[in-house]
Order: sequence, then C-alpha cells, then structure tokens
Amino acid sequence: MSRGVDSETKIGLTTTVDKLPGIGLKRAHGLASLGLTNLGKLIAHLPMRHEVQAGEAKIAELKPGQVVSARGDVTATRPSAFGRRPRFEAVLTDETGRLDLVWFNQNYLQQRIHAGARLRVQGELRQRGNKMQIANPRWELLPLDGEEPASREERVRPVYPASERVKSWEIETSIAGVLDLALPMIEEHLPESFRRERNLPTLAEAYRMLHKPATLEEVGEGRRRLAYDELLMMQLGVFLKRMHLRETLRAPKLDHSPELDARVRSRFPFTLTEAQDRVVGELVKDLTSSVPTNRLIQGDVGSGKTVVALYAMLLAVASGHQAALMAPTEILAEQHFASISRSLEGSRVRVELLTGAIVGHERESLVGRLERGEVDLVIGTHALVTERVAFRSLAVAVIDEQHRFGVEQRAMLRVKGSEGADATGSALASTPHVIVMTATPIPRTLGITLFGDLDISTIDALPPGRTPIETRIVMPSGRAGAYGFVRERLEAGEQAYVVVPTIEGSGSHEDSDGGLAGVRSLLKELEAGPLQGRRLAAMHGKLRRDTREHVMERFRGGRIDCLVATTVIEVGVDVPNATVMVVEHADRFGLAQLHQLRGRVGRGRERSYCLLIGEPKTPDAIERLKVLAETNDGFVLAEKDLEIRGPGEVFGSRQSGASPFKVADLMRDRELLAMARRDARGWIERSPALSRAEEATLRRRLFKVYGDSLGLGDVG
Repeated sequence: MSRGVDSETKIGLTTTVDKLPGIGLKRAHGLASLGLTNLGKLIAHLPMRHEVQAGEAKIAELKPGQVVSARGDVTATRPSAFGRRPRFEAVLTDETGRLDLVWFNQNYLQQRIHAGARLRVQGELRQRGNKMQIANPRWELLPLDGEEPASREERVRPVYPASERVKSWEIETSIAGVLDLALPMIEEHLPESFRRERNLPTLAEAYRMLHKPATLEEVGEGRRRLAYDELLMMQLGVFLKRMHLRETLRAPKLDHSPELDARVRSRFPFTLTEAQDRVVGELVKDLTSSVPTNRLIQGDVGSGKTVVALYAMLLAVASGHQAALMAPTEILAEQHFASISRSLEGSRVRVELLTGAIVGHERESLVGRLERGEVDLVIGTHALVTERVAFRSLAVAVIDEQHRFGVEQRAMLRVKGSEGADATGSALASTPHVIVMTATPIPRTLGITLFGDLDISTIDALPPGRTPIETRIVMPSGRAGAYGFVRERLEAGEQAYVVVPTIEGSGSHEDSDGGLAGVRSLLKELEAGPLQGRRLAAMHGKLRRDTREHVMERFRGGRIDCLVATTVIEVGVDVPNATVMVVEHADRFGLAQLHQLRGRVGRGRERSYCLLIGEPKTPDAIERLKVLAETNDGFVLAEKDLEIRGPGEVFGSRQSGASPFKVADLMRDRELLAMARRDARGWIERSPALSRAEEATLRRRLFKVYGDSLGLGDVG
C-alpha cells in the first residue's frame, strides 16, 4: 500500500484508527490490541473466512445451518443459571412462527430486552428438537412506533480474526466505514498488461473483493491476487539474490583430476554409494567453475552427507585455499572435528576447532593462524562468523543442519572470502563456494519456496549394511517393560541412549533448567532401578567442553553403556554399537526431531530399536507417532510433517526471520506458486536489479518484506 493521503479528508493510510470516522476511542484501543493501529494496517487485516448471510425472511421460511436474519416481537424472556454458564433466553415471534434465542454469559440483557419489545436478530440457525434456535445472535431493538428499517438483502459477510477486546462484527463495521476512503490510496505495483494476461484484479480491487464481496466468486478472485503477490514477492527476492550472486561475485576455481579424486577417496574407509557419487559429481562441476556455488545437500539421517562435504573441502585445500564447516551446536562441531581429524590422520591437512568455548590466548592464536593461512580446514559454530574471524583464502564454506541458522549466517559466512574483495561494482568481489546440508528432507514445494536461491542435491540412499530401525510406541503403563528391554540389550553388549525433552517446568523429569534436572533425576532413577549396575552417564549442553569430550569418548569406546541426554545428541553422534534409543515424553517432540533422534541408532549391523514413551492426547501428536512407527523414510516423513503441521509452521521453523504467508497456502496454491516462480525468473532476467522507474513500488515493497530474511541488503 502507498502512503497516500486523501487531500479532501486529510486521511492517509498512516492515519491512526482513533482519527478515522465511525471509530470511537474504545474501539480504537480494541483494534490496537490486534496491531491495527492505522488505516493501512486495518485494511490489511483480512477476513479469515466468509459466510453467506441469508436475506431477512419470515421465521417460517428460515433454514437451519444458515446465517439468517429475522424480525419479530419478544413474547417471553427468562434468565437461567442452568448448567455451568448462566444464560438469558427469549422467544421471538412473527405472524408465521416462533424462534428461540439464547445468549450465554450475557445476563445483563435482561435489563435491555423485555417482553413486548420489537427485535431484529441475526445468527446461525440450529434445529433443537422441534424448535428453531439461534445462540448468541446479534440483535437490535426496533422502534415500537414509527418507521422500521428496510429488510436486509442476502450478502456475503466477512468474518475477521478478532479478540475479546474487539469482535469480528466491530472490525467489519470499522473497515466498511473507511474502505471507500482507503481503496484509492492503494498503489498498484503490477503493470496492467501483466495483470490482464494472468487474469488478476488490481490490488485495490482485490482488497475490496475480500472486505466487501458481492459474491463468493469475488472472494476467490481477490484471494488469488493477494496469494499470487505473496508468492511472487518471495520468488522475486530469491531470483534477485541468485542473479546478484552469479553476476557480481566470483569464487575460486578449484582444481580437479583423476589423481586428486583418488587421493581424496583414499581418506574414506569405505566406497561411496551411487547416490554419494552422483552428488560429488554435481559438486565437482560447481567447484571447478568461478560462478559461486550455492548448493543444498539433503539426505536422510545417516546417508553420508558429511563425507560428500569433506570431499568438497579437501578439493579447496588441494587447490591451495581454505575450507570451513559451521555446525549449529558445540557438541556437533566437536563430533565433526573428531571424525574428520581421524579421517585425515597422517595427512598434511591442518585441521582446527573454533567454538565459543575456546577463549583467551588459545582463541587469539587460532584466529591469527586462520588469517595467515596456517589453518587449512576449520570446524566451528557461530563463532566462525564473528567480525574478528578472517581467512586468508576461504574457498569452500559448509553449513551443517542449515535450517537451524537462516540466511543471515549464510550471508555472513559468504563475505569471509579472500582479502581485497571489491564490492563496488567496478570489479567482481571474491566469495567462497557455499554448501549447506540438512538431514531434515525438504518437501519439494517448500524447497523451491524457501531455498529457491539454492541448487538442490539429494542423497537418496543409505550406505550398505544399515539395518532398518524398529520403532515402538510405548504408553506410560509400559515404561517399566521398555526399560527392562533396554537392560536386556545392554547385557547383550550393546549400548543405548535415553533422551529427555528440554521443556521447562512441566512435570516429571523436567524443570526450568531446560531439561538439565530432568537428565539428573532420570539418571538417578535408572541407576537405582531398572538399569542398576550398568554404566550410565549424563550428557547435556551445560557440561564443559572437556567433560563432554571425555563422556563421548568413553561412550564411543564402550566404557559407558547408556547415555542419558537432552536433545544435544540429536545430530552428529555416530556410535555403531548403540542399538536402542528411548525418548521420554515423545509426544512433545516434532516429527523431524524424533526422526533425527531415531537416527542416532541403526548405524551398525545389529538390529536397532526406537522406543517412544508418551501419551499423545492431541490428534497431531497421535498422528506424528503413528507415522513415525510406520516408516523410516525421512522424505516420506517430511511430506507427512507438512500435512500435519501445515506450511506456515514448517516455514517458520526452517527459515529464521522469514515471515510465513498470510494468504498463500503452499499445499493449495501449488499451481499459483509455479506461475509466480516462472514470472519471477523471467522478470529478473529482463530487469536484474528491478531498477526501472516503473518498478520502484514493487522494489520498495519487496525489500520491506524480504530485505532482511533473504539477505537482500548487499544487492543494493
């Protein structure tokens, strides 16, 4: 919307709601509680649904299941305290029949509505036995003498998201009173010919169709335009960023040869799978070009993504450059450091670890060596993207579990390229190739929406020898039996994990330490009870780094039988002898996180088990556990997760800072998304910077909505 002002009334889209006609101070406060503080925000508050309100009719003509309107005389009233909720009842009659009215928790109405009054009511009609009833109808007193208002016609009525402080009908009335003032101020950002080709109404007309539709068909037209706008804006941002990256930046062109390929592969203790080989081929094609790589590698838990990423990092080192791997947690960074160091033992590759736990002189020394090029490969956390960390020549940057970061960190790592980068436009700036990895497979629809600036590679097969994991749902009554089974596996020489959710203060095994005391209390319970005599240890994020490393080394070496942990072991921990994963309060975890936890077992040749202890009460929680028990396929689970939780929630969890759509629905609007994607690609090819005068409004709105979340700041 523009910031236009109606010169005659001196009202603009930034005019506060208390200064708008027909909106008093009390209602203005109610609107402000929903964030509707000015005219523009009020008009942008869209209905959540529409209902057809039947025209006013005689009582005998009213049909159950519809929103109806009728008028008549009140013949009887009665306050009632029957049941839990006090209610006020009235009987309305006309010459054709009787209509029962009931209002809950509104006994003050007995002071307003009396027998003998004349009333017009509106609401949803229900059949109650042989009687017709409206619960909590809207009502108005009609004059007993003089002219009555005209009969209402049938109309499509908007129903708005509301609150206790301001009702839907109050929002409807407020918007209806200012809509004609606001519509001329809404600035269009799509060319007329572009709109006509796609059969889209103007932006102003789309808002009119949703707030004041003549028909349900108009509601669909208006919604389609606004949903398309949301999808187009996202895709324009994605392609604008992609174009900027490819046209204005350059990355080091890495070496590759059969001899180098053989040297790198000799570092792996196994032969790569066909799927890994395919992704390596895609990476080699990327990395041997000076066009910056921006590739997402997705693969199920245990599919071997890290090995593929290590291949890319070793190409950088062999070409005389540096490589970095950024993980979301210190524990995962430490795991990567330990496994990569083992793979490169005896080589000349200098590998270091940089996390927030490394401080003082040790940190200063490491940062200095990185800047001088005395470190070839660094593994770390967010510490890698702090201002003080600089590289001599960073050629490959890998981000693990990328959905835990967001585009801001990706952008910050990208600017850690070689010294002397020129971002003025007069020369091409240097940037590393960026590879992001996720073990949470992404449904295709979300992939092209959230990660449209990335090329996507998929490792869709597990290494040979992996055994399927048997997943069991255990109700609390079966908890003792579950731990009896765990004891059997431990006595057979295998190992186990027990995970406690990091949820604050909700009962057993949990407290405000975010699971810390939960781990401790459960550890004591197991040591004194079902796992007495076995070697148990705790693992959580508040342990010191050296303690964590010591515990993990003992667990990996078989000197600890069972690890009682928080979700810090969700990713990266690889112990082939661990065959049982127990998750306490499993109904409180998301589907993707449960799948990640389950992936900590099944890494050896012994049969593995995942025991989900919980008592799901909501339909979503029941469905999550049921789906998890039915399949081990992360790609199937990702689609199911999208179905269960809906795109809005999945969107928010995967891309830090990006706003979920308000109108567009990624499941329902797949064809619209495809059209928006085609249109955005073509638009950016024709106008790579959206710098034409007629694109000023579009560009301004794009940067306002997605400037931060898509990292468009460096586009200019």
